[in-house]
Amino acid sequence: MKRLWAFAPLAALLVFAAAAAVLLINPRNDPNPISETGLVGQAAPIYDLPALAEGGAAVTPAAFAGRPYVVNFFASWCEGCLVEHPLLMAMKAAGAPILGVAYKDDPARTARFLARHGDPFETVGLDPEGRLGLEFGTAGMPETFVVGADGRILALHRGALTEEIVRSRIMPALRAGAATN
Repeated sequence: MKRLWAFAPLAALLVFAAAAAVLLINPRNDPNPISETGLVGQAAPIYDLPALAEGGAAVTPAAFAGRPYVVNFFASWCEGCLVEHPLLMAMKAAGAPILGVAYKDDPARTARFLARHGDPFETVGLDPEGRLGLEFGTAGMPETFVVGADGRILALHRGALTEEIVRSRIMPALRAGAATN
């Protein structure tokens, strides 16, 4: 009988590990699941961000009022942001209005990143604590949203953009967003 009690701590540990595994694996137990659809179909969060440009006006949705636009969350420390950057530059060249949100980044590093790689953004707002990122439901960097002329989120892409995603999801949503006004 004494030998059985010697295994009690091991048995308790195994029961605890099994319970923890079930809780971690079961997505219904996550009260705040990250979804691929995010806030699509809902009104975009209202924001008032400091501008990257020194002395620049605060960055608000009013800058894009009545027209669809792209919101791109990025950071100088983000490898995926560097990968997708040429696509953002091409979107800008094609006339896409893009709001850049520098997520949890040092403004000086953000400015150097854009000076080195080009600035695809119509304006850049600073989100140093990631609050706007939380309101948009971001899961990581980079993330791209399309906001329609009516202020609703029309599309979302988590991760670095690819030519296929820009062609099949982002640009069509941007075009459709003009018709929502």
